[in-house]
Amino acid sequence: MKKEALYKSLAKYYDLIYTWKDYQKEAVEIKKLINKYKSTTGNQFLDVACGTGSHIKYFVDDFDCVGVDLNPEMLELAKEKAPKAKFIEVDMINLNIEQEFDAIVCLFSSIGYVKTEENLRKTITGFAKHLKKGGLVIIEPWLTKEIYRTGSPYMVTYDGENTKIARVNVSELKDDFISYFEMHYLIAETNKPVIHFVDRHELAMFPIDLILEIMKENGLQVNYLKKGLFDNRGLLIGQKPM
Repeated sequence: MKKEALYKSLAKYYDLIYTWKDYQKEAVEIKKLINKYKSTTGNQFLDVACGTGSHIKYFVDDFDCVGVDLNPEMLELAKEKAPKAKFIEVDMINLNIEQEFDAIVCLFSSIGYVKTEENLRKTITGFAKHLKKGGLVIIEPWLTKEIYRTGSPYMVTYDGENTKIARVNVSELKDDFISYFEMHYLIAETNKPVIHFVDRHELAMFPIDLILEIMKENGLQVNYLKKGLFDNRGLLIGQKPM
């Protein structure tokens, strides 16, 4: 059984699994928030845990973009999508790229992968450190314990001409606040035998109030938008005072 193989050995299938996700629409909403809350005049943009670049490619025409991710396999795909952006392999828990930004985003619940409160504090401190005065950070949180449905089965499929994918899992709970998933993949491709992978993911269900409090401790003025980019995850917004 692999751990987070979707970001490593299975990275080439990532975008197929998430063909249902409207990255362009989400980018439009994020730009609206940046225009509403940001007080700086610059256009330096940082996408933390940028993955395969499906968000950042919609920002490169309006911003000077940098994308960071822990997984080099994902970054290779991102470079193909957004060649005008700069990409750096780095763990968001220890973010240190010696540059300040007008806008920082951490989307698609990637913050849940830091897993502990100590790592969450390090991560948000890093965000604040890399933010210009008047700049904005937008975090899309993972599900909370109140929303998470332990024991629920889920299935995602991709039905392409030459590739068919089925992913199934049952949501589990670990250590009372870690959402745990064993993702079973069946992948069929033209002229190849069907392969089966089991991929493991663990994300911490941090309380919204905790994340907001840590953002405040780092000197950020915060807002919580209950209506997020999709479903009921919401958005956390922090601005560094001028």
